[in-house]
Amino acid sequence: MRRPLVAGNWKMHGTRASVAELINGLRQQVLPADVEMAVFPCSLHVAEVFGGLVGTGVTVGAQDCAVDPEQGALTGEVAASQLQDVGCALVLVGHSERRLLLGETDAEVARKFAAAQSCGLTPLLCVGETLAQREAGKTLDVVGAQLASVVEALGIEAFARAVVAYEPVWAIGSGLTASPEQAQQVHAAIRAQLAAQSAEVACAVRILYGGSVKAANAAELFGMPDIDGGLVGGASLNADEFGAICRAAGS
Repeated sequence: MRRPLVAGNWKMHGTRASVAELINGLRQQVLPADVEMAVFPCSLHVAEVFGGLVGTGVTVGAQDCAVDPEQGALTGEVAASQLQDVGCALVLVGHSERRLLLGETDAEVARKFAAAQSCGLTPLLCVGETLAQREAGKTLDVVGAQLASVVEALGIEAFARAVVAYEPVWAIGSGLTASPEQAQQVHAAIRAQLAAQSAEVACAVRILYGGSVKAANAAELFGMPDIDGGLVGGASLNADEFGAICRAAGS
């Protein structure tokens, strides 16, 4: 049975004061023991968050890593080895904002996925379609191609040590959410695509839903058979809301 995972992507939010407040709020939450929980602060605050959440059961991840796994001459980037050194266990790769706004390619995403794994980090691969692509009926083609680019580069066994997040781009930060049935259709397609190469890997891999997940809709989304938790954006900046979403995954 796949253990649910609820991950909070704090994006480019947080000051020293607000991060300290959020850490304190998370420490006061009653969190379910049967759910894995993680937060992804900006790189400036990773070490502080890691130290502040020791003993809570909440894992700390990073929002991105460099294509090269080790330290070197790549100004402005952070290596996966450096993230591991300060306590990260996971790292987001291929988030839609990086793909669409910063021009990150499938090949770069695959390199970051490999870099993360080479340093002992678990990559959380984000895939998803734009509104125009959904309206054109290309959702499964787009998501399938994003997934395939990593499988073809690294092999199906790489997904035995990874997490996938389906994030419809049109639902991120918009207040819109794919219906549980719409989300389940894509999650099932992702699992089927992986199962075509390894049923064992496909059965074990966790696939999260991201896109305006909140306490009010979490239980219904997480009740779908192929949705194993959520990648939460804005709602993860509120400790009470994030705690409620985590508890919904446990129910």
